[in-house]
This record gives sequence, structure tokens and C-alpha cells, in this order.
Amino acid sequence: MNVAFVVAATLTGIAVGVVFASLRIPIPAPPSLAGVMGIVGIWVGYRLVKHFGFGFDLLDALGV
Repeated sequence: MNVAFVVAATLTGIAVGVVFASLRIPIPAPPSLAGVMGIVGIWVGYRLVKHFGFGFDLLDALGV
């Protein structure tokens, strides 16, 4: 993991949040901790599948 990318992404997210709040428009993200944790859970599940190497290619199975 590149720490510079994480810091840049965090700072960009803060800047976007400031812009959205300043313009009084809803943020394009879950407005609660439960929603954010749901997104984190999706990411963790994805990483677990990649780490343990299980799963299958759905598009290949469908012939696409």
C-alpha cells in the first residue's frame, strides 16, 4: 500500500466534502457510520476473496 496515495485520497475526500457542504448539496456517500462501515465491509470481503484465492469468473461462466 502506498501511503502517499492514501493521504492524497483522504485529502481529496476532505476537499470534496468541504465543497459539497459549502454548496449545501448532499454528499455522494452514506451519511452515517453504518453506511461507511458497509462500504468498508464490502472492501474487506473483496480483499479476503483475493487473499485466499477462491471464487469464480462470473462473466466467463456466462460466456460473455
